[in-house]
Amino acid sequence: MRILIIEDEKSLADLVADRLRKERYIVDVFNDGDEGAYNAVSGIYDLILLDIMLPGKDGIEILKEIKKSGVASKTIMMTAKGELEDKLLGFKEGANDYIPKPFHIDELVARVNAQLRIENTADNSKEFGDIKLDYSVPAIVNKNTGENIKINNKEFQLLELFMVNNNQVLSKDLIFDRVWGMDNDSLSNNLEAYISFVRRKLKMLDSEVTIKTIRNMGYKLESADEGTK
Repeated sequence: MRILIIEDEKSLADLVADRLRKERYIVDVFNDGDEGAYNAVSGIYDLILLDIMLPGKDGIEILKEIKKSGVASKTIMMTAKGELEDKLLGFKEGANDYIPKPFHIDELVARVNAQLRIENTADNSKEFGDIKLDYSVPAIVNKNTGENIKINNKEFQLLELFMVNNNQVLSKDLIFDRVWGMDNDSLSNNLEAYISFVRRKLKMLDSEVTIKTIRNMGYKLESADEGTK
């Protein structure tokens, strides 16, 4: 499962991210409100850890954008503003939980696990066409045959992004932002290589799902299965 941390105190953000990665979560970190808000409404995160006091947009503004966008990500506020009125405002704008600073890292992990418990105990996967993305391995699974093939972290994030935004054209810039991060030094041929890797693995599974190149626009995940929604 994937978690977004929006926290301007870099040392704290890195500490939390490292611990959550040890818990086998995929974690992305942004240290200002503008970049954080841009990523928060992407729809690819299961949970967002959100500070209130941020450069750029503050946490309450970001909560409002998440709510307005219809994104289903769980949100936990983690902030030094622990007064009752601050908590009530956070809950009013859609926060699922609230942990005041300073906090013990074990308590934060417990709160994260509690918010994601339903997802963790259910079939932990995303589906499109005749495939599903299994988070526990991680792997791509052909739902018809049960065959699966393991994928690495970048392949996982790339296919997850396409599955969340299936039948939509994704530009190269958007894919770079979501998968490699806005401060990455990746070249365009890296993206093309990973697209090729994922296509090859889909073909090895005899899947009807394909990543189609849309000339001068980007890429689109499609399925020949007419029953795909």
